[in-house]
Amino acid sequence: MTSAPAEQRVQAGDGHVFTLLAAHAAAPRARLLWLPALGVAARHYLPFAETLAAEGVDVHLHEWRGNGSSTLRAGRGSDWGYRALLEQDLPASLDAIDAAATPLPLLIGGHSLGGQLACCLAGQHPRRFAALWLVASGTPYWRSFPAPLRYALPLVYRFLPWLARRQGVLHGRRLGFGGNEARGLIHDWARVGLLDRYAAQGMPQDLDADMAACHAPLRGVVLDADWMAPASSLRRLAARMGTSDVSITRLDAAALGTRADHFSWMKQPGAVARALLEDSDTAGSDAKKKFHKSD
Repeated sequence: MTSAPAEQRVQAGDGHVFTLLAAHAAAPRARLLWLPALGVAARHYLPFAETLAAEGVDVHLHEWRGNGSSTLRAGRGSDWGYRALLEQDLPASLDAIDAAATPLPLLIGGHSLGGQLACCLAGQHPRRFAALWLVASGTPYWRSFPAPLRYALPLVYRFLPWLARRQGVLHGRRLGFGGNEARGLIHDWARVGLLDRYAAQGMPQDLDADMAACHAPLRGVVLDADWMAPASSLRRLAARMGTSDVSITRLDAAALGTRADHFSWMKQPGAVARALLEDSDTAGSDAKKKFHKSD
């Protein structure tokens, strides 16, 4: 029987409050800050967190504003984009983790949009993270997708921001894409999809240049039937980073024990966790030494 997750109330600089969930290892050798996919509450990653904790990794599950435990919900009078996530919420989670003062390597990772923003955050803190772990993630840039999907995506990236502006919020649950999403967030996401450039509206930093300066090793997992994050998309995202230490594992339904799509692995995360751990354990890099420094 797994123990209940630890809960920590976190307040961002602008007053937004959310709960940081954690699964703690009995004898931890590393810490991981995990960022969810668009519209997915942090609690849905508890099976993944518990699997990693059993293997010696403390896992902290960030909560996106507007989802789950967040005190905010997107609407006409409540809007945000990448800037609020990168300048307010993610630093608050990092401060909460660092407050424990545990001298262990810190990893950053995420699923789908979470993987993209993990790369952006790593770029802002190029020496802070021992490694990047990405699952079912990649850039949304339309040219990184295989045909025929690539030819439809530019239309999608124009239509969804327009719809979000018109309605005041993107009703993603009705569309089968994300949750109820802030129009600023959809704008920033769609801009990457159209222009192949990471930027946060109102934020002066060059996110692409920052990512290119990050040399943390990158470990990725691609799901065989995942049309939302194909291997080509992940490879293009990985190429933005400054590291040459990149390893990508492809898993099919037989390996996973469930459908190899964008979300099914979350309920049966064993194979994904093993792939990330095995890649990290066999990497011939300084990150491997840092990862094992407490062994």
